[in-house]
Amino acid sequence: MADGDQAAVEDFLARVEPAERQADGRIAVAMMARLSGEPPRMWGPSIIGFGRYHYRYDSGREGESCRVGFSPRKAELVLYLAGLEDADFTPLGKHRRGKGCLYIKRLAQVDMAVLESLIVRSLAHMDRTYPR
Repeated sequence: MADGDQAAVEDFLARVEPAERQADGRIAVAMMARLSGEPPRMWGPSIIGFGRYHYRYDSGREGESCRVGFSPRKAELVLYLAGLEDADFTPLGKHRRGKGCLYIKRLAQVDMAVLESLIVRSLAHMDRTYPR
């Protein structure tokens, strides 16, 4: 990772509020970096992502995005994960879901081993769908 990428991630995390969300963001960075084998980098002003892939829709629209990522928003941590439509989220603990998003108020409220398994599953989906 370029030094600028690391500095940008650290600068962003240093400004995250509340302090608990900042701490959860640092835990998420360490966990996603370890699981993905990729360094963190900023994707836009508020998403920390790991790895990259190129996508192209049937409409012809295309671009690049991170393979997995998260945003430590003020109200909750938002994780961007794919390929989990049929996953059992029950053992995770307190959360809510959207299409491709997992919302967690506090990491202390979820089972970290279950969260790790969901991230690993998402990364495997990305490897199958968008081979490197």
